[in-house]
Order: sequence, then structure tokens, then C-alpha cells
Amino acid sequence: MASASATARHFGIEEEFLLLDAASGLPRNVAHEMIAALPGLRAEVEYFECQLETATPVCRSASEALDTLREFRAGASRVAADLGVVLASTGLPPIGGDRPGTVTAKPRYQAIEKSLGNLVSHYYSTGTHVHVEVPSRDTGVEVMARMARWSPVFVALTANSPIHLGRPTGFASWRYLTTMQWPTAGYPPYFESGSDYGAMVQEFMRSGIVLDAALVNWSIRLSDNFPTVELRTADAQLDPRDTVAFAVLVRALVDRCIAEAETGIAREDPDLHLVRGAHWLAARNGLGSDLVHPLHGGSVPVAEAVNALIDHVTPQLAAAGDLEFVTAYVARRLAAGEPARLQMQAYERGGVEALLALYRARSCARQF
Repeated sequence: MASASATARHFGIEEEFLLLDAASGLPRNVAHEMIAALPGLRAEVEYFECQLETATPVCRSASEALDTLREFRAGASRVAADLGVVLASTGLPPIGGDRPGTVTAKPRYQAIEKSLGNLVSHYYSTGTHVHVEVPSRDTGVEVMARMARWSPVFVALTANSPIHLGRPTGFASWRYLTTMQWPTAGYPPYFESGSDYGAMVQEFMRSGIVLDAALVNWSIRLSDNFPTVELRTADAQLDPRDTVAFAVLVRALVDRCIAEAETGIAREDPDLHLVRGAHWLAARNGLGSDLVHPLHGGSVPVAEAVNALIDHVTPQLAAAGDLEFVTAYVARRLAAGEPARLQMQAYERGGVEALLALYRARSCARQF
């Protein structure tokens, strides 16, 4: 993996995991015990007590992010084994999702439970979020608009939740479909400026639609805590190499979008109804069938859509030192399929027991 350019844009990654009983595969509420046993590592409990989150520091290079995530997975997988659970990097639990989760005892989470009721009582959604720095919120909304046509390809590459309630769903990312039930969901509208974005979020809160800005659940949004855009479409990833390659691919697209804006290349915004449909198709198909081409909108073989994205950002990947790393990632995924296909193969081979073995192996950094 090449060293990052000194001018490479900063980025960060949030990874979420499910904690599944090593014998039954059901979610287990041991996040607090996990955190207590992981001093010195970035670990936080999520909405449910069977979910665990980690985050990289602000990174400039892929290797820096990968080292951080590998270290966390190695330590967390050892502690999980001691507690009789599996650190599962999957977008949804394959079984047990019909049982209401145990909400973490934080005032904000309890307010969310009261506000959203049954919508979040089974919300085991576990994802990978990528933050990429932008120079201003005005630039951020410009990036969001220019990324719209490319976003479905990211969904296809990272789909990893094909099994829910003990059976295949027919979708590579069932998690993506579950997020569409939120009052703010899907790809956001186009904004004229960062202040327009902020005004809409304020209206959501003033009207009681959401409790706070962090509950604006768009596929991509501006962060209120960091000078970043945050892409939220990806499921939790089996392989930490995939997590990081996906993240620097997102960074390259942000770079390309900013360069286009700064040089005055006019935007050609796709209809957001088509963007929504393209996301749905990507969530269903993963890398197993046709996708919507990001530029002309027609149905094309998946490799054509993915390669269009890589061609689009090759100069940015090369400048950051990421081209070889991302090219290997894309080749690996096009050959073996998106992570959901690996889950389906394990499930067909040996049911939930084989899935647990897959999660266990992929959570151990020694495997990579």
C-alpha cells in the first residue's frame, strides 16, 4: 500500500458490529462488558446493548485507517470469544431480529425510543460510515449533489445483509431497505447552499419530525461535529480491507466533485426518483446483476457501472496513492461478489452456524 500524499484529504471511518451469541447466533447484550475489557481502544455502545461501535482517528492514509481497524478487531474478537459471543460485521443479525432490542440507557436513546416506537424497537441496523473533509458547508452540499448519481454503486459494492429472521431476503442489503422507513431517508434533496441545508434540518426539528440533527437519516449528510460530508449507505463490512478501500474510494469521489465545482464544470443533476430507484436496485442486486449506469442511466452489467466509477476517479486515487489498493479491492469484489454473497454461500453451506464461523474468521485481524 503506497504512502498517502501529504496533501491527501483527511477522512475517518465509523464501524459498527453486532454481538451474537456464539452458540445460538442470537443478539447478546454484552457491549458494556466488551468496552470495559478494551481499555485504550475506541469502543462505544450503540443504540442497542448488543451493538458496538469503533472509529478511526482522523486519517490521511489508507494504511493508518487499516492499522486502527485491524487492531480493534483483533482485541475485540479476543474479548468476544472470552464472553461467548461473536463480533459480527454484518448489516443485520441473521436471526433474532424479531425480538425487541435492549435500548442503551442513555437519555437521548430513550427519547428516540419514545418518539419512534416500533420503528426502532427492532432497529439492529449496523453500518459503515465514512467522513471526508470539505472546506465549507457550501462545498459539502455541492459534493452531495454531485455524488448522487454515483452513490448506488457504493451500495452494490458494500451490500452485506442478505439474511434476516432466519431466511434469505432476496436483497443483498436488506438493511438499506429498512432505513427507508425513517421520516428522513434516502438520498437528500439538492440544496443551493449550506445555509439552505441547515434551514431544512431546523425545520425538521421545529416541526417535531426529528428530535435532533443526528436523526436526519439521509444516505449522505453534513456532519454537525466535524467539517465533513458523511456517507452512510454501507452495511458493516466483513473484511477491514474492504472497509478502508471503500472509504478511500469515497474520498476520491469527494475530491473529484470538489475539483469539478472549483473549475466550473456544470452539474447535471439526475432526477432523485431515478436515484432512489437505482439505490433500490443496487440493494437488491449487489454485484450479482445489472445496475443503473451512473452517467447515462441505462441498465448495464455490474462491472460496467463499477468501472465507470473507477475511471471517473482514477486521477484522484493515483494522486492519493490509493489506486493499486482500490483496484485490488474492486477486482476482489467483482470476482467473489459483494460481502452478501459470501454470507449467502456460508448460509447455504451450513446455516447460522456457518455464518457465525464466517463472522468469527473475518473479525480476526490475523486472517488478513
